[in-house]
Amino acid sequence: MKYIIPALVVFATAYYLLKMLLDERQRLEMAILKKDAQKITLPLRLQAYERLTLLCDRAGVANTMFRVRTPGMKVKELRAALMMAISQEFDHNTSQQLYVSDTLWQIIQLAKNETLNLVTNAGGNLDPEADAELLWNVLAQALEEQDPPILQRVLMAIRTEAGQLF
Repeated sequence: MKYIIPALVVFATAYYLLKMLLDERQRLEMAILKKDAQKITLPLRLQAYERLTLLCDRAGVANTMFRVRTPGMKVKELRAALMMAISQEFDHNTSQQLYVSDTLWQIIQLAKNETLNLVTNAGGNLDPEADAELLWNVLAQALEEQDPPILQRVLMAIRTEAGQLF
């Protein structure tokens, strides 16, 4: 008995110290793995933020209008072309959601829906066979009424999230 109790104390102390050492080593290895993973994912995340920034520029109604509008277009043709081009811009960047937060991706989805609704609502009361210039004027007025425009709010959210990386 006189050897058993001290032996148990020594064993418990050794076990505790060894466990602490192994736990610390595992924590350190996990930190190294996480740092190595960040070296790989940081460029991908930055590229995603860059692509989403370009998306905000390209999917803007005014910029899209300049790309799809042709002389002699009717309201219905321009509206359909805008809806398709804006949807394609957003759909083309769907894979970027892997690299951004869920909150930012929800903001981007909201921006897509608001942008498409803007085009839909602007052309809703117009004669489909009227000249596309009429739709352009209605859209320009609707864009001026947005303060700040939805895609500007998305850009602010992108900048905020990207800034948290550093």
